[in-house]
Amino acid sequence: MGRAVEETNRRMLRVRDAMDRDYAQPLDVPALARIAHVSQAHFTRTFRATFGETPHRYLQRRRVERAMFLLRETDRAVTDICYEVGFSSPATFSRTFRDIVGRPPRTYRKEVAAAVAYVPSCFTKAWTRPSTAAGVD
Repeated sequence: MGRAVEETNRRMLRVRDAMDRDYAQPLDVPALARIAHVSQAHFTRTFRATFGETPHRYLQRRRVERAMFLLRETDRAVTDICYEVGFSSPATFSRTFRDIVGRPPRTYRKEVAAAVAYVPSCFTKAWTRPSTAAGVD
């Protein structure tokens, strides 16, 4: 691995760490590109080449993963969870959740609650984890 590739990977990891840490904040490509110290276009291309998905899709998937956890582990309203994980509207949250998970948030919550009674938690966690191949950018 060349020095330039190593530096690029380090910058992309720095951005992904920021996204993992601040996923509930209103992050956008210009802000993320500044973290990587590259142009917006270069950042988007490089992030996708490095991680196999766009920065926007990664951030959505990260938010949905957190929402899935909150739906499984709490009794909080779906709307409250939507805002807590960083979505600005329940409609966008529901559509994005369905695109990534394959079913709406309320259906997911009901299915997981029914399955938890019969399946060990490690299988439930593996089963409920979103796939990177699912959905559309």
